[in-house]
Amino acid sequence: MFYTCGPNEAMVVSGFCRSPPLMIAGGRVFVVPCIQQIQRISLNTLTLNVKSDKVYTRHGVPISVTGIAQMKIQGQNKQMLAAACQMFMGKSEPEIAQIALETLEGHQRAIIAHLTVEEIYKDRKKFSEQVFKVASSDLVNMGISVVSYTLKDVHDDQDYLHSLGKARTAQVQKDARIGEAQNKRDAVIREAHAMQVKVSAQYKNEIDMAKAQRDYELKKAAYDIEVNTKKAESEMAYQLQVAKTKQRIEEEKMQVQVVERTQQITLQEQEITRREKELEAKVKKPAEAERYRLEKLAEAHRLKLIMEAEAEAESIRVKGEAEAFAVEAKGRAEAEQMAKKAEAFQEYKDGAMVDMLLEKLPLMVEEISRPLCQAQKITMVSSGGGEVGASKLSGEVLDIMTRLPDTVEKLTGVNISQVNSRTG
Repeated sequence: MFYTCGPNEAMVVSGFCRSPPLMIAGGRVFVVPCIQQIQRISLNTLTLNVKSDKVYTRHGVPISVTGIAQMKIQGQNKQMLAAACQMFMGKSEPEIAQIALETLEGHQRAIIAHLTVEEIYKDRKKFSEQVFKVASSDLVNMGISVVSYTLKDVHDDQDYLHSLGKARTAQVQKDARIGEAQNKRDAVIREAHAMQVKVSAQYKNEIDMAKAQRDYELKKAAYDIEVNTKKAESEMAYQLQVAKTKQRIEEEKMQVQVVERTQQITLQEQEITRREKELEAKVKKPAEAERYRLEKLAEAHRLKLIMEAEAEAESIRVKGEAEAFAVEAKGRAEAEQMAKKAEAFQEYKDGAMVDMLLEKLPLMVEEISRPLCQAQKITMVSSGGGEVGASKLSGEVLDIMTRLPDTVEKLTGVNISQVNSRTG
């Protein structure tokens, strides 16, 4: 089972597996029921009203002293917490406070007995420090720490403190009267001295005033001279400054004119530059563009002509090669044909010649008769009848046909009649 406690409380768990007991200040712990036990102790601050009545001091004067002490069980120090658990476990806060009060009161009585009334009354801080120091060293062993101790009241029943007050009061009153008389005497002396100082100061002041008046008049005259001189110099300087100012104004005007003229020149130069750029943009650039376009067109035309010429040359070369190939093939075919004809001529000799002549004979006849074919009109003239002219023409044709073998023989060297007789 879990148990918890606040920061102003401590838990002590003892029993099975808890040797030594577990002490927890402000936290939680698991406790096994029946075999483990949990106890709590308060860590609250205790306020104690420490009264010591009719305690005799070192000179035998009985006085009563009341002090206020703040103390608590220290939970952060394990040793002090363990000592407090051993001393006060199972006790309530009033019981713990009573034990601490009796201890503190005993120490307070012991310290009062070692001091005089005057020491306690006049130096309360020293008394409080002694009580705090002695009580702390004793209460620490019990697990209690003294947070603070303050002396609240000191009184007695014998009017001892009152008598000390009366003597002190009488002394104070005597000192006051003496002081008052001395103050009055000193006041009279100071007053007389002040009057003397006042008269001396008055006379000295009058002398100083006369000297000041004299110095004033002298300095005023000197100042007037200086002022008049300065005025004259100022007037002259003013006129000079006016002249300088006018001259500077004229110079500034000239400078302004120069600047204006410079600006006009700059504007004119800018206008010239603008017009040059405008002329360049409107005339020069288009002309250059047109020239560039014409150059490119001419270059393109030149490249076109070169390409066309190259293409035509290539075409001519290919065509020439084709024609050459065709001529070569035709030549080879004709050569083969001529070779075959030559072989045939070699084999048949005259017969082949006659065959060739017979093949060419119509062409020869055509060539022989071409002049007659071109004749548009034939007029037969005879000295006699028409029959004689016709017979003459037929005779001429027969004569041509009769001479044809001889002509062939002259051209070829072959006798047609002999060839015919051999070939049958």
